[in-house]
Amino acid sequence: MSRLRWLTAGESHGPSLTILIEGIPAGLSLSSETINEDLARRQRGYGRGGRMKIETDTVKISAGVRGGVTLGSPIVMSIENRDFANWQGRMGAEPFATPPEALTRPRPGHADLAGGLKFGHSDLRNVLERASARETASRVAAGAICRAFLRELEIEVFAHVVSIGAETALPSGTPAELRQKARASEMACADSDAEARMRTAIHQASHAGDTLGGVFEVVASGVPAGLGSHVQWDLRLDGRLAQALMSIPAIKGVEIGLGFEAARRSGSQVHDPIGFDLAQQSFTRPSNGAGGLEGGISNGSPIVCRAAMKPISTLKKALPSVDIHSKESTDAAFERSDVCAVPAASVVGEAMVMLVLCDAVREKFGGDSLREVLHNVNGYKLGIREFPHD
Repeated sequence: MSRLRWLTAGESHGPSLTILIEGIPAGLSLSSETINEDLARRQRGYGRGGRMKIETDTVKISAGVRGGVTLGSPIVMSIENRDFANWQGRMGAEPFATPPEALTRPRPGHADLAGGLKFGHSDLRNVLERASARETASRVAAGAICRAFLRELEIEVFAHVVSIGAETALPSGTPAELRQKARASEMACADSDAEARMRTAIHQASHAGDTLGGVFEVVASGVPAGLGSHVQWDLRLDGRLAQALMSIPAIKGVEIGLGFEAARRSGSQVHDPIGFDLAQQSFTRPSNGAGGLEGGISNGSPIVCRAAMKPISTLKKALPSVDIHSKESTDAAFERSDVCAVPAASVVGEAMVMLVLCDAVREKFGGDSLREVLHNVNGYKLGIREFPHD
């Protein structure tokens, strides 16, 4: 399998989440502990709700790995939903002894009404259970496998929060330094002064019954030039990354490199000059306004993406809505929820970028085993040093 395919299944308050990922080569060392590290990071962050006090996400690998090493066959994992115990009689596959109370008051900003209209559900819980951001735990588990694979190729991916509400960070340092600072921060923020202001903003929003969004940045370093392609729209790596990040619940905007700022500058202030290092026999760039991508292809510079997350849609101070049965005006339903989940979303952002990069690497270099992939990558990098070939 020279491409990556993956699927997730499961409802927010159902028995478990299930993940299937296919295309990971044989011979990769992999353990559940490695995956659990990223799952734990997704659960942290100031502003998270009561659900995170119930769940302690850990993964169970049931296929595709033997003795801590991948087999090259599909990998299947599951994550138990501990909160399912509190939903007996209201969730699950078997017929209910007593029909549970239907959720009929859609929440503005959620999939409740749009999904109800699409599928014809009279109980909007049939929509919100799958539309819930709880599903992103599955993505993080799949992304953690890709992280282990990409690290074998010396590709490192991390994310950090750059704003919460109106509070903006001004981080500085190399990608490695930013990663270290972000990992040490409860807010995944590499600017300690901004982190303090962010916590205050979240606290104030919580007391007002409101919520906050923000922006996070994902950086992938060590990515070789040549991933993705310019020849068809769906092969462009920037488009694939943008779609992946936009698919995360509550994400409303994606930028690559300078992003929207590029539209406010002249060309001479946007594009990255090209140089050549004779000692290293490699092309160089003094800047990275392109965010590591030109013409839909990675250019060897770090890939830099940002995603804007809207405020959480479930508000304690409920917004006006309409009961779908009576059509009478009412307040929207309230489900236990976060005040701010941008730090958690940044971990999901890492996962989505890693899933896309893993697919692009498999597409470019093929190989059934890790050894074969590394052989192909090393041969390609040697070819780049000898460019052009005619």
